[in-house]
Amino acid sequence: MKNVYIVGVGLIGGSIAKDIKHLNPDITLFGIDKNEAHLNQALDLGIIDNKATLNDIVNAHIVIVSIPVDASVNVLPQILDLVSDDTLVMESGSTKLDICKAVENHPKRRNFMATHPIAGTEFSGPSAAIQGLFKGKTNIICEVEKTAFKLQEMALAIFNIMGMRIRYMNPESHDKHIAYVSHLSHISSFMLGKTVMEKEKNERDIFDMAGSGFASTVRLAKSSPDMWTPIFKQNKTNIIETLDEYINNLERFKTCLETNAFEDVYKEMNDINHIKDILNGIE
Repeated sequence: MKNVYIVGVGLIGGSIAKDIKHLNPDITLFGIDKNEAHLNQALDLGIIDNKATLNDIVNAHIVIVSIPVDASVNVLPQILDLVSDDTLVMESGSTKLDICKAVENHPKRRNFMATHPIAGTEFSGPSAAIQGLFKGKTNIICEVEKTAFKLQEMALAIFNIMGMRIRYMNPESHDKHIAYVSHLSHISSFMLGKTVMEKEKNERDIFDMAGSGFASTVRLAKSSPDMWTPIFKQNKTNIIETLDEYINNLERFKTCLETNAFEDVYKEMNDINHIKDILNGIE
């Protein structure tokens, strides 16, 4: 592993680059990004060693793709066209079904591994990259059996030294489950922010009166629309299903308030408190 190419040098791609460089100082990291300012910033921050283009990928030992999922669908086949037979290509987006379908019949499908490291923040760009972001986090791998065994070994060795836990899923299950535990959370955050901003026209009132509960709940509303709109589009069917269930729960809670059924309100919240046991240990 000498030449590693990061396609998309933002939060996730930049954080992966930082970990790889920290753990393997002798490698050379190349950055590819359609945003020239991001490339220059990644270079200035020492996240990458050199700037590159897609055509340079012929020299890659490993390619890590961390761009919006709609772009990955188009770019991944181009990357597989260019790489050598021994090159590992990994993609780290938040949806997997459309991405796996985009490469399923490619002659170099065995070079590709579909991954989703469950980590991140609400910030974006190279300056948001964090060394150690993935330590102790789960990495979901889809269709691992379609990746060449020697490339599986290479990838798992990288994930191991990064301190990641591994789970295996098929793309359909991944997209269904992630709609509940990630995509719905982002939509809830965006819509709570919208509701408050529409009602509280005075921004100073929001700033002065917002407690830590509000701030933590709308944290995800700071996330990049460039990244999240394609995610919602690709996983639309699963997200609509989760929204229907979420809206039904909100309606039932509203009915309890309207009918003064506060014993039911208490029971609902008390039952839901079990979530703290499930999530114990997650920061």
